[in-house]
Order: sequence, then C-alpha cells, then structure tokens
Amino acid sequence: MNNYIVFGIGFLAQALFSARLVIQWLLSEKARKVVSPTSYWQISILASYLLFVYGWLRDDFAIILGQYISYYIYIWNLNTKNHWKELPAFIRLVLLLTPVLVIIYLLLTWDINGPRLFRNANIPLGLLIFGSMGQIIFTFRFIYQWFYSRHKGESVFPVTFWVLSLLGSAIIVSYGIYRSDPVLILGQSAGFIAYIRNLFILRKNK
Repeated sequence: MNNYIVFGIGFLAQALFSARLVIQWLLSEKARKVVSPTSYWQISILASYLLFVYGWLRDDFAIILGQYISYYIYIWNLNTKNHWKELPAFIRLVLLLTPVLVIIYLLLTWDINGPRLFRNANIPLGLLIFGSMGQIIFTFRFIYQWFYSRHKGESVFPVTFWVLSLLGSAIIVSYGIYRSDPVLILGQSAGFIAYIRNLFILRKNK
C-alpha cells in the first residue's frame, strides 16, 4: 500500500488519541477534578481500531500488541457508562469480532505473516522487545484503570494511570525515534502536557 495512505491512517489515529486527551483535559479543568467523559472512550475505540490497522500495514507487532491490550477495556468503560448499546448492533458486532478474526487469520497464515511481524529485518529483536515493553506499560494503565474502576463502581482515572501514561509514552517515543516513525513520535509526545496536568489536578484535589 502507498506509504502516504499508511502514514495517513496512522496520523489520523494519533490525532484522534490526542483529541480525546484534549477533551478529557478541558472537561477536567472545567469540573476542577479529573473526569472520565464518554467521548474519551468513544474516540479511543475508533482510534485504537485505526492504529491497529496502521501497525498491521507497518509490520509492527509492538503497535499491534498495544492495541490488543486496551481495546476491550475501552469497550468496557463505554458499556459501564451505558453508552455501548447506543451504537448500532452491526457496528458493535464488527468492533467485537475484528480482533478475534485477525488472530484466527494470523494463525491460519502463520507461514506468511508470522515472519513478517516477528522477524522483520527493519526491527531487530531487541528493538521489538523494547517497543513492546513500552506498549505494554502504556496500555497496562488501562488494565489498572479497569480494576480500579470496577472497585469504585464507576469509570474513573486514578493517579497511577497518568504515571504509567508518562512512562510508557516516553519509551514509545524512544522506540519511534529508532524506527523513524513520525506517527509514534508526534502522537505520543502530544500527550505529555495532558498527563502532567491531570496529575497536578489530582494532587490539588487531594
């Protein structure tokens, strides 16, 4: 596929991720506390879907892994806020089944796609592990957020979520520099201010 189209998909995904942060940040400033708006999770699902496609087209397992970890947690949060079922049934079915079907397709075509994702000459194994670690840390924040929210009985963002955001994002930016990937560099760098500001808001509230 044309590189302009591939990078276009990636930039669109990162633009959506940045937009969700800006919306969450502004609504938190207005409420004078850290909030978890419905729009954050709606945009997250769409952006994650697009970034997964980007990772597949870039033969980058680290990007794909990151989206798999957090994807269904986005859906859970949207469902917790009672807005998941507002989506048309067909769209919900597509969103739910796509990751599962991709895994099945990958297993059935392992001879072709396995080496493409795990033995990519452009991504040495050490670099792939480093990038995957960044994605795991970055997306583990949503696993933590999920457990924390279940305990609280509502969708919320704890302090640790923003700390993990900063750490994971820094690693992903470093990985993006090694990969000469402007989508990862610009997309992840854009979130630093919002992460730090949310930490300040939480500290002020305490």
